[in-house]
Amino acid sequence: MKAGFVLVGWFIANLALAAVPANEIGQRVQRVQLGPRPFFLLDELREGYLRDKLARCAVQRTQYRKSDFVIGHRGACLMFPEHTKESYIAAARMGAGILECDVTFTKDKELVCRHAQCDLHTTTNILETPLAAKCSLPFQPAEFDAQGNLIRPAVAKCCTSDLTLAEFKTLKAKMDGFNPRARTVAEYLRGTPTWRTDLYGYGTLMTHKESVALFKQLGVKMTPELKAPEVPMPFAGMTQEQYAQKLIDEYKQAGVPPEHVFPQSFNLNDVLYWIRNEPEFGRQAVFLDGRYAASTFRHDDPSTWRPSMEELASLGVKILAPPMWMLLALDASGQIVPSVYAERAKAAGLDLITWTFERSDLRNGGVGQWYYQTVGEAIQTQGDMYLALDVLAQRVGIRGIFTDWPATVAFYANCMGLK
Repeated sequence: MKAGFVLVGWFIANLALAAVPANEIGQRVQRVQLGPRPFFLLDELREGYLRDKLARCAVQRTQYRKSDFVIGHRGACLMFPEHTKESYIAAARMGAGILECDVTFTKDKELVCRHAQCDLHTTTNILETPLAAKCSLPFQPAEFDAQGNLIRPAVAKCCTSDLTLAEFKTLKAKMDGFNPRARTVAEYLRGTPTWRTDLYGYGTLMTHKESVALFKQLGVKMTPELKAPEVPMPFAGMTQEQYAQKLIDEYKQAGVPPEHVFPQSFNLNDVLYWIRNEPEFGRQAVFLDGRYAASTFRHDDPSTWRPSMEELASLGVKILAPPMWMLLALDASGQIVPSVYAERAKAAGLDLITWTFERSDLRNGGVGQWYYQTVGEAIQTQGDMYLALDVLAQRVGIRGIFTDWPATVAFYANCMGLK
């Protein structure tokens, strides 16, 4: 019961903070506050060295600090609508030293924070507003046969490129999700996964420039991801290269030091563009490795990796970011160990960042969970996620990890002395 009161009080304080003027936010978000979740997970972690070490830390440590090992994935989107002011503030308060704005563009070519160009129908209230008429695909209800079996799921497609910036800013963010069996818009919007929550209501959408200003106030570093356009490029005269350049220009205009920015992309050409044309920013450019989607790719077979680790390094790529499962494997005794992929990346001199912690429902263990697909059998409880994190940090040697709930990783980072 006491933990519940602590959690409610923490969220009330955080939501109140979201209304504080920007020039005061940095002063208010000083002391890191973890809340009860890391300790709940600690209680579920299996007996052993790691549990003993973290338990001693939980007893002995009275204060926690921000860590660059902790990257707020879309903010703190386990409980707050992603890429919102409220989500970002929560992430900073929980110890994230780096925050992410996924970057896409509006009809008038302004940069905004959204996970995908065409996700407004599942991440905002657009379908309940007059702007729904501007969506690429207006809402269409689900269809059922006479026996009540689903024939065609409900669909909609609303893109940032359907709206001007002024129109985009009138929307409110909600927890990502939709109901494929919806017959009405109201039903469609009620689709939040059961392991997330709508308790904290709508969030405040942000432009990329606004996120930069907020992150400066919060005293954190920044990792913008240039999202793949879902419209043909060039768009209204803007080429892919100009899009990539515009992202960097907004950091320059804000006076952000290049060493505080980690621009990311799944598109290797974007990363190479920054390396060649903005070398100060390109030194920390992150290649998000989505090659696992190729039918020929095998994570444990280097002959299927194109380009190879050595070729990536020769092109100037310094930071590689695959999903967690690609960095992990099980040994003959069922223990989590670094994968072949991890070992080859480190041997090539590549730094590693990975994604995404706290983005799986582990209430029934890790089997069947995408982010744990190579080690699911070793994850028997929610707390066992710390076993995977410990291997990633101590044996793989990642420099940071994206997380949907930064406090979980901040607790580990503080206990292990990761700055």
